[in-house]
Amino acid sequence: MPQAVIVSAVRTAVGTAWKGALASTPATELATVVVRAAVERSGLPGTRFGDVVLAESMAGGGDLARYAAIAGGLHGVPGQSVNRHCAGSLTAVGNAAAAIRSGMESAVLAGGVESASTMPRMTWRVPGTVDHVVEGWIPPSHPAPAGDPTLDMTIAVGWNTAVEAGLKRPELDAWALRSHERAVAAIDSGAFADEIVPVPGPDGPFTVDEHPRRNTSLERLAGLRPIHPEIDGFSITAGNSSGINDAAAALGLVSSDVVEAEGLTALGRVRAWAAVGVDPARTGMSVVDVVPKALDRAGLRLADVALWEINEAFASVPLAACRILSIDEDVVNTSGSGCSIGHPVAASGARMLTTLVYELRRRGGGIGVAAMCAGGGQGGAVVVEVD
Repeated sequence: MPQAVIVSAVRTAVGTAWKGALASTPATELATVVVRAAVERSGLPGTRFGDVVLAESMAGGGDLARYAAIAGGLHGVPGQSVNRHCAGSLTAVGNAAAAIRSGMESAVLAGGVESASTMPRMTWRVPGTVDHVVEGWIPPSHPAPAGDPTLDMTIAVGWNTAVEAGLKRPELDAWALRSHERAVAAIDSGAFADEIVPVPGPDGPFTVDEHPRRNTSLERLAGLRPIHPEIDGFSITAGNSSGINDAAAALGLVSSDVVEAEGLTALGRVRAWAAVGVDPARTGMSVVDVVPKALDRAGLRLADVALWEINEAFASVPLAACRILSIDEDVVNTSGSGCSIGHPVAASGARMLTTLVYELRRRGGGIGVAAMCAGGGQGGAVVVEVD
């Protein structure tokens, strides 16, 4: 069986929604930038790729993957858009790896894109009425009655996870602070230089993540108001939550047979991938379920993993996973994550994998896992290996 080898991995810098450098850059343009760059760095001509698989979450429909393929000069390459909300681009990479390992494709581009700044605002006509229209409607990911708290991610993901795992506000704030410190250190050291591709803008190329805060502190984080002060002990704030962001990321996956025949440079390979479903009220705990499933498929144990990326949708999510699975916090999100870098929803998984592959290479290789929870009570994970 051929292996799914990563021959390119790129991302844009992450912008802050509505007021950042990418606020006027649509998802179509972000996707095109990373698709084009992933091809250029792969060592293969674009015509060798059999498909483009891109995740999107809030783009409103259409087929962003096919758009990016055409705009990127890949007119003869089809495109499919997938949606598993936050875990969408992990699913895109898994789907691409499956196509390659099955022998159905020899090269696939996979990733995700999110432009919170330019996502469409939808309306919905209430069934049984003529002109009763709900403004700002979002397509649901699970059935729930009006007012159900599972529709509020600060409760369903952040708070419920903290309560179930027994996490207190100071622990969440401390995790968030470390996330910012690590992201800033990674930026200053140039650790992201190889993975970021520039996005043209009116003020010049955008190449540096703008969401990490250099001036934050435990005192500042502790002074932030809880998002739901009416709930006794509510520990979720803007400071220990992820940002709302714009970005795109893509990876070039190629059959090991093609890598050998063409003399391509392998960055790593995809060992396994998995997804799970949980009760939507336990969305943040899905990571605890999906990680063992993915590792089991790879024939690995927790102790085999050298580095982890566990998305900080809220600080409670990776912290709970570390506590319950006994993962060493020192090797989790070593360059920051959602609280600091930001969480461009459908792009986050591919961003995490890209960062993970480059960091493993800097450290001499090993096993890495990217895992995250996703809207509607889902979780996703991808296991990679770097020689």
